[in-house]
Amino acid sequence: QRRVYRTTTHVPQELGQIMDSETFEKSRLYQLDKSTFSFWSGLYSEVEGTMILLCGGIPFLWKLSGEISGRAGFGPEYEIVQSLVFLLLATLFSAMTGLPWSLYNTFVIEEKHGFNQQTLGFFFKDAIKKFVVTQCILLPVTSLLLYIIKIGGDYFFIYAWLFTLVVSLVLVTIYADYIAPLFDKFIPLPEGELKQQIETMAKSIDFPLTKVYVVEGSKRSSHSNAYFYGFFKNKRIVLFDTLLEDYSALNKEPAEGEDGENAETKSKTKNKKQGCKNEEVLAVLGHELGHWKLGHTVKNIIISQMNSFLCFFLFAVLIGQKELFAAFGFYDTQPTLIGLMIIFQFIFSPYNEVLSFCLTVLSRRFEFQADAFAKELGKAKDLYSALIKLNKDNLGFPVSDWIFSMWHYSHPPLLERLQALKDAKQE
Repeated sequence: QRRVYRTTTHVPQELGQIMDSETFEKSRLYQLDKSTFSFWSGLYSEVEGTMILLCGGIPFLWKLSGEISGRAGFGPEYEIVQSLVFLLLATLFSAMTGLPWSLYNTFVIEEKHGFNQQTLGFFFKDAIKKFVVTQCILLPVTSLLLYIIKIGGDYFFIYAWLFTLVVSLVLVTIYADYIAPLFDKFIPLPEGELKQQIETMAKSIDFPLTKVYVVEGSKRSSHSNAYFYGFFKNKRIVLFDTLLEDYSALNKEPAEGEDGENAETKSKTKNKKQGCKNEEVLAVLGHELGHWKLGHTVKNIIISQMNSFLCFFLFAVLIGQKELFAAFGFYDTQPTLIGLMIIFQFIFSPYNEVLSFCLTVLSRRFEFQADAFAKELGKAKDLYSALIKLNKDNLGFPVSDWIFSMWHYSHPPLLERLQALKDAKQE
């Protein structure tokens, strides 16, 4: 794929009508930089993980956690407390070692190519907030999971799976209402033509829409997105302001003397004009609602939960193998949390790679089906132009090595999606 980025310096003939040479070159350089960053950060991650294993980093951290919890009055019999200290230290270590890479990605690569909208202060405030919120969720959930495993008897894997199912459903339900607003500002889409058209389209396919929000994604990045969430008869749609031509802060000149909240972000006028027209936004939403109408969301949840149940069952089979713990430096104790880490993170690693590939193939199939659904709604022409605009706004490179795209791309390459829409567009 890197060879494709390096050698494809001219717009291919089949792309001539949808992409100008300047945008093509910008996207090529952006993806080349991202590829280089991905290689080095991935290599560092592998070296770091290998060194931790070879040097006994996991047993060392477990012992350190025991000493810390012991000083707080919790002896070895309080395994769950020691596990939580271990988890806190491990996530803190991960956050610290990942920080330089995150800074480089945001303030060098994304900045260089015009996507970063954050100041350094905003970045660190955001990172600290994410860490705190993550711990507030992770530590209580983990402690309850460990408790269930310990008291669950022979069928603990069933109770553990049911617990994680409930937690995942609760988090999906509360995320956009209570967690996401901690990081981004959500405002209801103002009354007007776009909102009316969205409600009409939702009603035409029986989508139980209750609210439409616009999120200020432009405070963080100029990349664009849209999604829906909610269960049963309480669905909400969220549109990034960067998706909307009429709402994107990046399309507006700051008012004279305007500061305050905007002092934390930067105006990037070089991305003008960004976003999609109302008809194109509706086409993008037609695609997203297609995922709901065709049951893709439910199918993904079912697949995820079947996999989760299988993993907990295999965990129950393997957790009694002392050789597994000894191989990772735990000769005298077999802590449940360490067992979860060894089995889920290391033993299941090859299986997870195969599963990931299968889900990627399925995801591409779902994307084609959602495009076809939007086409049936009469949105083929607008979705065609929206995909081109979004590719341009996000500097997506439309030429890809087939093996690379087959393994990594959860969405079909742009040309394949456009070709599938082309006939209906011409009609």
